[in-house]
Amino acid sequence: MTMKNEYLAIVNPAAGFGKCGQMLDAALARLRASGVTFEVALTNRAGHATELAREGWQAGYRRFIAVGGDGTAFEIVNGLFPAAEQIAPPEERPRLGFLPLGTGNSFLRDFTDRGAEHTLAALANDQRRPCDVIRLRHRTGEIYYINILSLGFVADVCTLANQRFKPLGAAGYGLAVVLCLASFEKRVYHLTLDGVAQPDTPPTALLIFNNSKFTGGHMMLAPHADIGDGQIEIVRWSADRFDFIRNFPKCYDGSHVAHPLVWQGRARRIDFDFAGPIDIMIDGEVMTVHCESLEVLPSALEVVV
Repeated sequence: MTMKNEYLAIVNPAAGFGKCGQMLDAALARLRASGVTFEVALTNRAGHATELAREGWQAGYRRFIAVGGDGTAFEIVNGLFPAAEQIAPPEERPRLGFLPLGTGNSFLRDFTDRGAEHTLAALANDQRRPCDVIRLRHRTGEIYYINILSLGFVADVCTLANQRFKPLGAAGYGLAVVLCLASFEKRVYHLTLDGVAQPDTPPTALLIFNNSKFTGGHMMLAPHADIGDGQIEIVRWSADRFDFIRNFPKCYDGSHVAHPLVWQGRARRIDFDFAGPIDIMIDGEVMTVHCESLEVLPSALEVVV
């Protein structure tokens, strides 16, 4: 099979409540003018970007551009893996660039607050770096991500917003936050980190497993995460409701990790001992799965940032 040198730009026109489709022609024209060569594939339903990325990989594409938001990048990553998991030579590993025309674009916040202006320049200058990919194994399959897996409060908020308030956009997310605070719940999550079981796990309000720092666009939930260190950054927050409410705004600058009831850790592999399926938020997507383990695939992807 002949490897292709151009990018495959996978576009979600519906990203950002349709904003992506409105901005698409101008953004792609600027990208072409910068000298980047690419083909375009448009998605038309949920999960379509995964199919297009998988087909592109099989056709010889190794360079991809996620045109949309975090959900578009998430779907592309899950189209590239597990096929790309065993690729050894760095020059053959998949490369992922971004045109952030969606809503959150949390992953890119680790590198820039300039959005498309930055990523257009990064693509034109072939400005890239290695990025770990995290594999979630669950009872019925595997999911891959590059940003965050969240259990507890953030997952509850995102699940509620997606199920009941999605048409309201950001306002629906805010309403979900209020309702989840009103029904505040803590749970015990049993973990084994790199083969060592964690004893005396406290009831927990928020538990996240991060590859990068930001989620929700501007929340720095894992300020010490590094996409290329071969580690999963873990943040566990065990505060009660009113303490959690009082300190939650600190998540926006990362200072919440100084709270005495916040624990931070790192691991290359995490095993879960859960009784059944739970709601999770993974790179902006919500789902209910029976989680079994997380494992880092070091530098399995190159990101153009």
